[in-house]
Amino acid sequence: MRKSDSAAGPDRMPFGLKPLMFQSFVCTMAIMTFAALAGPIGRSLGLAPWHMGIAVTVGGLAWILTARAWGGASDRHGRRPVLLGGLGGFAVSYAGLCLVTALALEDGMPALMALAGLVAGRTLAGAFFAAVPAAGAALIADHVPPARRAAAMAALGMASASAMVIGPAVAGLIAPYDLVLPLLVAAALPVVAFGTSWWLLPRTGQPHRSAALQPPPRLTDRRLRRPVILAFVGMFAVATAQMVVGFYAIDRLGLAPQEGARVAGIALTCVGIALMLVQAMIRFLYWPPEVLIRFGAALAGLAFLGTVFAVTPFLLYLCYFLSAAGMGLLWPSISAMAANAVEPHEQGTAAGTVSAAQGLGTVLGPWLGTMIYTVDVTAPYMLIAVLLLALVPGGTHRTAGVRESTHEASKPGE
Repeated sequence: MRKSDSAAGPDRMPFGLKPLMFQSFVCTMAIMTFAALAGPIGRSLGLAPWHMGIAVTVGGLAWILTARAWGGASDRHGRRPVLLGGLGGFAVSYAGLCLVTALALEDGMPALMALAGLVAGRTLAGAFFAAVPAAGAALIADHVPPARRAAAMAALGMASASAMVIGPAVAGLIAPYDLVLPLLVAAALPVVAFGTSWWLLPRTGQPHRSAALQPPPRLTDRRLRRPVILAFVGMFAVATAQMVVGFYAIDRLGLAPQEGARVAGIALTCVGIALMLVQAMIRFLYWPPEVLIRFGAALAGLAFLGTVFAVTPFLLYLCYFLSAAGMGLLWPSISAMAANAVEPHEQGTAAGTVSAAQGLGTVLGPWLGTMIYTVDVTAPYMLIAVLLLALVPGGTHRTAGVRESTHEASKPGE
């Protein structure tokens, strides 16, 4: 499948998880820093909340439309060029987004012009960043044996979860004094990720010839049906819960808006901590993806159901922590299941398909969740609990007969 790393020239870097973990951490931190500032930025620029919602939505749509294409390109042209192309484009577009926003804050740019800049920047950033998880997951599948892929994917999830906690915290500390400074930091982070990846990503391996000769897996490929459904439901659940928690704290717990915002922030911090801890634990487990998925879906579904009965902030924190723990078991296992179901020359397209399904859940979750919230404040939690619990009885997923000629020397902890 690929030549051994030992036969590579001296200018070729061996495979390791650390570059992928670093780029995942840095880029997620940049995204979360901007997300944490979205409300204050919108208010300062005179934009309505739905204006900021448009900017976020178009970024998600761009992700959905491009993820599968990026994954397929990595099958045909190699993982490194696609990863670097996506990271480079993301660095430029995200820096542009942050710098335009900073200029708008400093110079009093007209609201509509600022909105146009936000939409354009988020669209380009979403389109380019879609390459990173797709090609990254395929690179892991190229080098890590099936039994250890969930652990390797969990390492990336742990890095992202850490950034989900640190990014908003840093932005929250700086923002009261200066909105521009955290934007400039966010603009620089993807550039750091690109430079690090340029030096450390492996140069070994060639594009898969079979990818150019055979059609990629279809969207309806039955091998990917369960991973795609799981990816969509998982991200739909998380995006919905993130969107409604602030409203729920105010309406269900009877809190003032300022206190509700504080409680919602603590609940989301609990989510990041739980994801970090659980995905760190997965690295030392040898459970197959299907077992992790069933246990994770059951835990998350029951925890979201418990949120319906949460009448104090502590109970809300506990339910969000447990639901995130379940999702921490679910997410890396979905990527591993998809990788194990297809052949080597299909890994990129499979990873891109799963990523697109996650993007669709991210877009539809907040929209549908807020709609049914107006009917009953507990309705979003009941919906996502039912969807997750419905995934528990899923059948055994077949693993493709992938040749592991180069996998022996690669371990997730490298």
